[in-house]
Amino acid sequence: MAVALPVEQEGPTTVISLEQALEIALTESPTVKIADMEVERAEYARKGSYASLFPQISASASYQRTIKKQIMYMGGDDDDDESSGGGMSSMMSGILDPIMYHLQRVYAGTGVPYVEYVPPTTTETSSDGGIEVGRWNTFNAGISAQMPLINAQLWKSLAISGSSVDLAVEKARSSRLEMVNQVKQAYYAVLLAKEAKQVYQSVYDNAVQNLELTNKKYNASRASELDLARAKTTVANAVPDVFNAENAIFLSLWQLKAIMGIDLDADIDVKDSLLVYAGDMHPETLDKDYDLEGNSSLRQLAIQADQLANTVKMQRYSYLPTLSLAFSYSMNAMTNDFKFEQYKWTPYSYVGLSLNIPIFTGGQRHNEIRQSKVQASQLAIQRENAERQLRISIRQNLSTMETAVKSHESALDALESAQKAYDIAAKSYEVGRSTLTDLDAARLALTQAQLAASQAIYNYLVAQATLESTIGADYTGESSVQ
Repeated sequence: MAVALPVEQEGPTTVISLEQALEIALTESPTVKIADMEVERAEYARKGSYASLFPQISASASYQRTIKKQIMYMGGDDDDDESSGGGMSSMMSGILDPIMYHLQRVYAGTGVPYVEYVPPTTTETSSDGGIEVGRWNTFNAGISAQMPLINAQLWKSLAISGSSVDLAVEKARSSRLEMVNQVKQAYYAVLLAKEAKQVYQSVYDNAVQNLELTNKKYNASRASELDLARAKTTVANAVPDVFNAENAIFLSLWQLKAIMGIDLDADIDVKDSLLVYAGDMHPETLDKDYDLEGNSSLRQLAIQADQLANTVKMQRYSYLPTLSLAFSYSMNAMTNDFKFEQYKWTPYSYVGLSLNIPIFTGGQRHNEIRQSKVQASQLAIQRENAERQLRISIRQNLSTMETAVKSHESALDALESAQKAYDIAAKSYEVGRSTLTDLDAARLALTQAQLAASQAIYNYLVAQATLESTIGADYTGESSVQ
């Protein structure tokens, strides 16, 4: 009795081609979106670095409440009255009395009013004889600006920030190249799983037909019970392969949807089959010498090397003097009360140039330059090693493609012979001139030839996709390795 196998569900399935899958992935994939955001972030950082060339303007305001006023002492340190507040009064009186006496004599008899001067007898003094100075409330508000005029180190840092944008753009390009490679491999995996499903489904269908034929022969006493048992065993053995192939299709489609960045529950299917891509196997392209000018990893290393060279120059520029322009304007008020309308605000402003000449920092700048040079040497070695590994990868991919072409040609010859052998074995078994064992052997050879042909195409396409990613061939809608 045949086992019920899973069938494709009916529904609004969306069938997509490889080009459509790539277009969706390049717009919906989280990896690509993150890379684009990183480019945007680097661009904002570059624009922000240019702000240091413009005046930096800031406003400030402050209020201070005096808790204890400062005390000013005048006179000697003796303990007599001259060092106390009284001494201070006597000193001030000695200065002002003659002046006021002279003014009184000048204005006497002129009719001009004047205020009679009365010598001070007391002053605001502290307990130990000092004079308290200042006011209880101090208000300050102002605006200040500063702008660099000559700063070679700052100018070179702007060039480094521009290289950071280039590096982010190249990393985004690398993400797209890797995304194209992953989508292609996932798409080809679905095609291979579907080819395997068809092969195993065909094996199962043939096993069921042979079981029915063997059962008829057994009922007609033309086949032994052993042949019937073998036919049932063949059918039972074919069932797991069909289920595994069905599950492989489901998992490979799930992987494809995850890489594309779409809903995992979306009902999609792939277009075409691996046999359609057999025409893309071009043996003449295997002898081509591919360069690494478009490789994203080497481009990133080149940008980083340029950044390090600018960093060394920037650190050397730290030995040069810098000149900046500064401006400040502020208003001050000092009072003992909070009658704001009576405050007398005193302005204070200045504009000036500031020259900074670096002299000695304990060898810090010199060691920073040496550190950057060591990093540049490390990067050069890293680039040389990366280029060597990439050339090995190119050679491996070309070797895999060459092997796949030869394997496919051999598999096609084997498939033709295996199909002919199976047809002969089926007819012979039907008329009783061969055994079921011979038929099963012919079916196994045919199955292996079919799977080998599909596997060879798959291996070629995967190696081709990896090669395109390695040489940095940007996706244009067509195969870049021609």
